[in-house]
Amino acid sequence: SIPPSGVSCSGCGAELQCCDSEAPGFMPAEKYQSLSDGPTGVTGLRNAVCQRCWLLCHHGQALGLRLPPEQHRLVVSAALRRPLRHGRGPLLLYILDLLELPDPVLPQLQGLMSPDVPAAGLLVVGNKVDLLPADAPGYLGRLRERLTAACAQAGLRGFPLVDVRLVSAKTGFGLEGLISRLQRSWKCAGDVYLLGATNSGKSTLFNSLLHSDYCKSRAPDVINRATVSPWPGTTLNLLKFPIINPTCDRIFRRQERLKEEAEKTEEQLSSEERKYLNHLKKQGYLVGEVGRTFQRQKSSTVVEFDPDMLSYSIDEEPRHSPKKHEESEEFTYNEVKDARWCFDTPGIIKENCVLNLLTEKEVKLVLPTHAIIPRTFILKPGMALFLAALGRVDYLKGEKPAWFTVVASNLLPVHVTSLSNADAVYEKHAGQELLKVPMGGEERMKEFPPLIPQDITLKGIGTTEAVADVKLSSAGWVAVTADKEEELLLRAYTPQGTTLVVREPPLLPYISAIRGARIAGNAAYRTKRPPSLVENLKTIGRR
Repeated sequence: SIPPSGVSCSGCGAELQCCDSEAPGFMPAEKYQSLSDGPTGVTGLRNAVCQRCWLLCHHGQALGLRLPPEQHRLVVSAALRRPLRHGRGPLLLYILDLLELPDPVLPQLQGLMSPDVPAAGLLVVGNKVDLLPADAPGYLGRLRERLTAACAQAGLRGFPLVDVRLVSAKTGFGLEGLISRLQRSWKCAGDVYLLGATNSGKSTLFNSLLHSDYCKSRAPDVINRATVSPWPGTTLNLLKFPIINPTCDRIFRRQERLKEEAEKTEEQLSSEERKYLNHLKKQGYLVGEVGRTFQRQKSSTVVEFDPDMLSYSIDEEPRHSPKKHEESEEFTYNEVKDARWCFDTPGIIKENCVLNLLTEKEVKLVLPTHAIIPRTFILKPGMALFLAALGRVDYLKGEKPAWFTVVASNLLPVHVTSLSNADAVYEKHAGQELLKVPMGGEERMKEFPPLIPQDITLKGIGTTEAVADVKLSSAGWVAVTADKEEELLLRAYTPQGTTLVVREPPLLPYISAIRGARIAGNAAYRTKRPPSLVENLKTIGRR
């Protein structure tokens, strides 16, 4: 009987409500009423999060929603078709997961726009570059070339390409450069929309920009961070923050800060900064820092400890404290009347993607969150390689052995066997510990689609350079390296209804070189992890 609040969840953007637990924005009625029954009414819900965001953030659990996949697309399209603001169209900041090249959603960008509201520009950001190891000198330049080529192949007409950037929204690599590029080319001319497929890292980038020089200095005190999780489709509606106007004075002060920070060595950082830096190094190969030049001076406050707020379990909501509500900060009318906004939008669901078939636990194993350590195997004709139970590559025909390098989550197992034994291995171990994903035994595999084969013919270009990547949907890929002119006949498998892509040229052509010695009596080589590099520190290149 209680109508929707008209207030958005600060984590995912859905309208808060307490009537339907399977609909977006649900909050238990007791919690909803305790926040909305105060003197400020429903505005007491401001900065609150829905039950789904709460469980994602605090317990890593994803609640299922009764929400059709096309709903995300409709929200994005409606936002992009809004009437022109400030006399010009928006800048589209398209976030692309480098591991997913070729991106399946980028070619659909044209269909989301209205001919009456053309985009003023397109800036494509290749995210998650920190997960990929350096296979050879100049690899970042090659990745950027691959990204530019993907934009050209997507056939985006009428979208002026402003730039192509490589970043890690998680470790901060490349973000200061992206901010400088935005402020230099776009300034504060209009609104900016973060677009992309699910799990591309839009909300992580949104949170990083919210606490950077791209955002008005007071905004982090008013706007909460977006909810981030590996579960596809976390953001359900629009989130936004106001963009700071990059005046000449602000640009100068920002450049001075960046110069000062670039003069630091790693040894000059504080113990806390070094600890955080080492934490990021464990997670990615490329690390950066996002600082703030324009920070609002805050008066010191006394933190009140309320033990009752901590005394709850996963099965219950935190008890509402009877103490008075802390005054939430709001923007004044003058602060935002002419503001340009940066919007985080829902991710577009990828069709024919293996992640759509997986449970929450399985998704966490499949999506890489730490630097990927490549695993190389030397296979003779008549051998097969499994990537969990989500993909399989058979080496059917060839004159010589070839190298197969797996680039996927470090948590996914790789199993090599003879071709004659491969079907029996899948039959016996799919759903079990050996192949790990899917998990759940025979009952799980009864509902999981069968693996469907696709024959692939390749011709080697040398023992140091891969000829192609066999991309097993979103589970990862296998880079194939063979002797020059050596013809290979392969058969690759992915679950029915998912897309298998042969990527030529490969994303990391020299990836097979990142390996240790061959393990005696085994097809595998020992793994090797390249060192991490830190951006904008004098120690870069030494460690």
